[in-house]
Amino acid sequence: MDGMHHHNGGTSLPWTSLTALLLLLAAGSAYLLAAQHARRRNRARGWSTWRTTSFVTGLALLAVGLLPPLNSTAHTDFRAHMAQHMLIGMYAPQALVLAAPLTLLLRTLPTSTARKVTALLHSRPARVPAHPATAFALSTGSLAALYFTPLYNTAWGHPAGHWLIHAHFLASGCLLAHAIAGPDPAPARPAVRARLVYLGAAITAHALIAQAMYGGFFVDIHAPISQVQQGAEIMYYGGDIAELLLAATLITTWRPERRTKAVTMTPKPGPRAGAPAPR
Repeated sequence: MDGMHHHNGGTSLPWTSLTALLLLLAAGSAYLLAAQHARRRNRARGWSTWRTTSFVTGLALLAVGLLPPLNSTAHTDFRAHMAQHMLIGMYAPQALVLAAPLTLLLRTLPTSTARKVTALLHSRPARVPAHPATAFALSTGSLAALYFTPLYNTAWGHPAGHWLIHAHFLASGCLLAHAIAGPDPAPARPAVRARLVYLGAAITAHALIAQAMYGGFFVDIHAPISQVQQGAEIMYYGGDIAELLLAATLITTWRPERRTKAVTMTPKPGPRAGAPAPR
């Protein structure tokens, strides 16, 4: 773990930060315009200000993680990289998912297009990435491949690899938050107990990876030992807080499914024999 690699990826491509900023501004503008359209289209239902605030918060967390000074420092300091991982892969996805962007999209699209999108969400290919098992493998399982193999050092040696890892963190984090506690429709989402099991497995795996990283077991990270250990602490405590917040969100937003009891219809007795027929 000795000898942190150095490269000027944080300064040689200044357009990357500008591109990230423009994308964040575009996403925020699109969401705000869609929310305004939803309010105009259906004044009775409108759109929740709380969800809009959640989306803006998620974008703000992404901006902190993707833009200088944190992004520049992450090229030479593993602790800054781990702080990026927490912001981009765990905290920002929760805020973005709780903003229910799919539901907002369906409310703003024309009815025919919305039906096509709904059919796509219910299709078999869409069910695979939306399942908690897939999200768990992509978000938590990939951490072992990143930090226990040469993948981290290889990716960090190239500026494009840096941003690919960020994209993976964000996408997998959003999938996990959506699969566990997302308010958007998800046909493949299992029952609450099953989702809590998957979340518990994610918490356990996160803790084991952080502990192995702190102890230097199987770790392949070219960074000073002190930085790796402090990065492991950020991952351990920061990951626990993020996942406990996700569990709290699941529990507080859960609504028990209404079970309709079958009503046995007892036929009304007909007129008795000998009784006069009704006129």
